Amino acid sequence: MATPTPGSSFPVLETLDPATSHTFIKPSKQINDGPDVSQFLTSRAYRDIGTFAMQLNRAMCPRKSKGDDKKDKFQTFQLGSEYETRPAESARRLQDMLARIASYIDEAPPDTGPRRFGNVSFRTWHQLLEQRVAGLLREFLPASVLDFGAHGSAGGVSAEDELTAYLLGAFGSAQRLDYGTGHELSFLAFLGCLWKLGAFKDGKPHGDIERNIVLGVFEPYLRVVRRLILTYTLEPAGSHGVWGLDDHSFQPYIYGSAQLTRAIADEEPMPLEGSLFRAPKPATIVKAEYVDEERKRNMYFSAVGFINDVKKGPFWEHSPILFDISGIRDGWGKINKGMIKMFNAEVLSKFPVVQHFPFGSLFSWDQDPDAAPPQQSVHMANQPPMGASSMPPPPPTGGVAGTYAPWAKATGMPAPGAGVPSSRAPWGPNHPVPRPS
Repeated sequence: MATPTPGSSFPVLETLDPATSHTFIKPSKQINDGPDVSQFLTSRAYRDIGTFAMQLNRAMCPRKSKGDDKKDKFQTFQLGSEYETRPAESARRLQDMLARIASYIDEAPPDTGPRRFGNVSFRTWHQLLEQRVAGLLREFLPASVLDFGAHGSAGGVSAEDELTAYLLGAFGSAQRLDYGTGHELSFLAFLGCLWKLGAFKDGKPHGDIERNIVLGVFEPYLRVVRRLILTYTLEPAGSHGVWGLDDHSFQPYIYGSAQLTRAIADEEPMPLEGSLFRAPKPATIVKAEYVDEERKRNMYFSAVGFINDVKKGPFWEHSPILFDISGIRDGWGKINKGMIKMFNAEVLSKFPVVQHFPFGSLFSWDQDPDAAPPQQSVHMANQPPMGASSMPPPPPTGGVAGTYAPWAKATGMPAPGAGVPSSRAPWGPNHPVPRPS
């Protein structure tokens, strides 16, 4: 359950008690048809995913405090900081594991033959990962995590089984030769499992260890994924094409916009508007030379920089949603609030994205007793019907998730509405996206 921890009034993902028996479950697919998405939106897994994402998001917001001279002092959390270069031991070991995973690329060079879609050598790389994943977990995770609750396990299922499912799911599909936000979501779940199993108790609570996770683990994971995409020309998975935020990623835009919001005190909620003093303007994402500099420090700009690496032509043409967002004048706080809303609508509530997410005991398909039933909306009506093919449906003409995300309450974010044009950022400025004449 998401409950405030001592010293904090904001919900955080639960940490299981190792002294209490826990029964692990082999993660399995539960979302088979469009209507299953509605059940997912009232599940414990949905609640826990959102809680953990909000927990990480808030940790990345700059902090203010009073100095000895009674003046405000500000602290920011950037790429290349000690959270990445000298992280807590738990994060450092995960960094080492990601480096090892990346090294398998050298053993599976891309095939040089003709191809239309992704490079078939990605299947060789993925097979290496599958063959070695057990050894990786044993080498880089403590036994206390992998053997958690071993005395209470049933049917031979262990914590390692649940961790394995999410780690393997985080690096694209060997069958479809693609990678997308559903795979990125799987890595968030992998980190959430580790949190629940007590892997991150070696860092300071209330934001500090979360910064180790985001900057010290999540960003290095994104770098591995970007290398895989470039090496094996992986296709986007579950993408909306030009009308999606990004072909492959979503979460760096959440944490990256949080890095640039106005500073808060530890006891304050996330700001809903405003920017850090002297933060880069949102409009600067269209300037490639500015992006190249800021991507060294900020996850939002790092993600935009990768788009620039792989796409050519005018930014407004290949990334119209990001271009639309760049016109927002209410600051990075407004953008961050909108990214949370969009994450709920475009990732967690979309059948093509979440259909392959597996459910076990740590991210459970069981009903959340506190969940409100999803409201019917244009968005929910556009889910594929029972028995339909798992092929993605055409982009809806409008609508966002019709459920009030319970984990969004602490952010002050309004409940999602319906009827948002799919070709526009849901919270963007009132200017049209330009089209070529």
